[in-house]
Amino acid sequence: MTETLQTLGTSTFNRMKAMILDGTLEPGASLPEKSFADRLGVSRTPVREAIGQLISEGLAKRSAGGTPVVNSVSLAEIMEILHVRSLLECEAARKAAISNSSTVDLANLRRQVSAFLDGPRPSAAQHSSLDMQLHLTIAQMAGSNLLSDLIEGMKIKTMMYDQGSLPDRFEPGCHEHLAIIDAVMAKSPEHASTAMKAHLSKVREAIISHIHHPF
Repeated sequence: MTETLQTLGTSTFNRMKAMILDGTLEPGASLPEKSFADRLGVSRTPVREAIGQLISEGLAKRSAGGTPVVNSVSLAEIMEILHVRSLLECEAARKAAISNSSTVDLANLRRQVSAFLDGPRPSAAQHSSLDMQLHLTIAQMAGSNLLSDLIEGMKIKTMMYDQGSLPDRFEPGCHEHLAIIDAVMAKSPEHASTAMKAHLSKVREAIISHIHHPF
C-alpha cells in the first residue's frame, strides 16, 4: 500500500508540475486538494504529497492565508537566473566537450531537434521536454551532479516564466541547440561555451523584447 501511495504521489506530482510548466496552471492559481484529487482521479493523499513537493521545489508556495498557490517568477528574478545559468552552463558545455562521456544521447537529441525543424511542429510539451533533456544531458556530461541539479532547478524556473510565451523562439532556439550539440560532439570546448552563451543571450533578449512588445 505504501509503495502504491508513493507511486501515485510521484505520478500526481509529475502531472501537476507539467501543468505548471506548460501554463495550464498560471501563476497565482490555487491548488485545492479536493479539486485536484477529482481532476486527476486520485485520493487527496497523493495530491497533498505532490503539493508539498511542488512547494519544496519552488513551483508553488503558501499564500498569506495558507492556501497553496502556483508560484511566480518576476522579470528581475529571471534576468538573474539567466545570468547565473550562463555562467554555469557555458562551463558545463566546455567541460562536456572535453569529457570522455558518450555522445550517443546527444546524437539522438540532435536527430530529434532536426526532426522538429523538418517535420510537423511539435507540441509545446514535446519541445519543452527535449529542451530540458538537452540542457541536462550536457550538464551530466560535464561530470558534476551538483552542477546538474543547479542547472535543472534554474531551467525549471525559466520554463515557469516562459510557459510558451515566446513562440518566435522555436526555430532560432532549435538552430542554437544544434550549434551547441555540434560543438560538444566535435570536442571543441571554446565553441561549445560560445554557442551556449549565445543561446542564453538570445533567450534573455527575447524575454526583454516580449516585455516591451507583448503582441
